[in-house]
Amino acid sequence: MAGRQAVKAYLDLLSQPCRAVLIFLKHNKIPHTVELVALRKGQHKTSEFSKLNPMQKVPVLDDNGFVLTESDAILKYLATTYNVPDHWYPKLSEKRARVDEYTAWHHVNTRMHAATVFLQEVIFPNMGQPTNPAKFKKALTDLDGTLDMLENMFLKRKPFLCGDDISLADLLAVCELMQPMCSGRDVLKDRPKLQSWRSRVQSALSDSFDEAHSVVYQIRQKFTAKL
Repeated sequence: MAGRQAVKAYLDLLSQPCRAVLIFLKHNKIPHTVELVALRKGQHKTSEFSKLNPMQKVPVLDDNGFVLTESDAILKYLATTYNVPDHWYPKLSEKRARVDEYTAWHHVNTRMHAATVFLQEVIFPNMGQPTNPAKFKKALTDLDGTLDMLENMFLKRKPFLCGDDISLADLLAVCELMQPMCSGRDVLKDRPKLQSWRSRVQSALSDSFDEAHSVVYQIRQKFTAKL
């Protein structure tokens, strides 16, 4: 867009929503710079970052002085402000509502349950806290129910979650479902329908998918080497 500087994204690529934002920026060739914020080092709690986002969370987008938080809001803002294909967040109200339907459901389902599996299996043990067997079992059960809904309600017989083309819904979902891969756990291994969906998403995103998930692959390699 003429006269505008590149957007600045504040990200930690171990964060699933941050990876979604980076993939969207790269894949759609939106001019951007990245400021890495290492959550594990507490960089999100510095006074400088807290001025940018008092909630002390990532991702954060700064578009020429317009500062926005929350990945869902950031992705929808980028999709409607920049020249990207309509399928990401369609203008047609019914199609857009399908994307909104998924993203509203996503935060307390796909995101919460996949993240809990990751926390119990990877983060807590790395912090010296043993995995809680009961909580871990419940997290896996909850995630299994979420995967059932992805298959039977959202995906059904469609190639993507909200229709015939990839959308923000697929991007947010796939980044969450990749997170347990940090321990080598493929939560889709017994679900060929969702495996095929993931392959279609990965193919649609091409190099930007693997580039953003390189941190996941690195952690997986270290984690499995300890086994």
